[in-house]
Amino acid sequence: MIEILTTGLPNTIQDLGRPGHLALGVSHGGAMDRQALAMANLMLGNDPSAAGIEVALHPFRLRTNVDTAVAVTGADCVVSVGNRPCPPWWAMTIRAGETLVLEAPRTGARSYVAVAGGLDLPLVMGSRATDAKGGFGGLGGRGLSRGDRLALNPAQCRLPAGGIGAALEERRGAVDGFASAIELRVLPAAEFDAFTPEAQAAFTGSEWNITSDANRMGYRLSGEALSLVSPMELLSHGIVPGTVQVPPSGQPIIQLADANTCGGYPKIATVIEADLWRLAQAPVGARLRFSAVSIEASTEALRMNRQRRRDFIAARNLMVGEQRRP
Repeated sequence: MIEILTTGLPNTIQDLGRPGHLALGVSHGGAMDRQALAMANLMLGNDPSAAGIEVALHPFRLRTNVDTAVAVTGADCVVSVGNRPCPPWWAMTIRAGETLVLEAPRTGARSYVAVAGGLDLPLVMGSRATDAKGGFGGLGGRGLSRGDRLALNPAQCRLPAGGIGAALEERRGAVDGFASAIELRVLPAAEFDAFTPEAQAAFTGSEWNITSDANRMGYRLSGEALSLVSPMELLSHGIVPGTVQVPPSGQPIIQLADANTCGGYPKIATVIEADLWRLAQAPVGARLRFSAVSIEASTEALRMNRQRRRDFIAARNLMVGEQRRP
């Protein structure tokens, strides 16, 4: 059992989501930064889809009443376990009565906390993820509150002495959207050709700012207004995380993890799946820049992400195996 000591309502229980229910009006949901949560679980030997905690509001503190192990990934923030400093993207043991503390991020926006075995919560439509819009999943569809107690699944977690970490080179400096614009690769969407040549050029040729109108459903951006060749009306149709819609204001909206399942605004582009973690780690006020890529490049980026996960599993198994030798 772990107890939440310091939190905010934006902090929720998440896993890798509940795909396959868009036809029922249920969004994919799950962790905004799926790569970060999956890696936190893998460091502990959990299934990558095990439920953990998405921390969007820092500082965050929890205490455990059992000896276990925790992993923290995502945003670059100061982390301590029982007053011992913990490196970024690291898993280590935590003793009964000790406290895990996450301070405000230096860069990035969301941290992920995984616990050995994963959080023991009911499955709803095959997932433990919190769906705040629907009011289900996680802890009754709500954010975490001080005093919440979360049960853990049984686990036998083996870690090397001092813990284990993951270093992902592509994340270094990738989400400091104040020092430089965060680069996002996109594919043209169905209505791309309905926008004027000037709007098409502005979309990829200028920078965009994330406004304060930003949450797990989507980010509204500010920048040069994007115009259509001529007014158009569309019936509502399916949309997915990463879809970039353009309402009549001309200011784009990027749909994210808790995106609506359908919408009627014209779509100019879609952020590729391999880059959605960059959006998850982009804070309000950060600058974005879009670059168009091919479907082949998008597929290759996703393949590389999955290969890095497999490489890490192999490396972890080797390290744990070496640790167990007499």
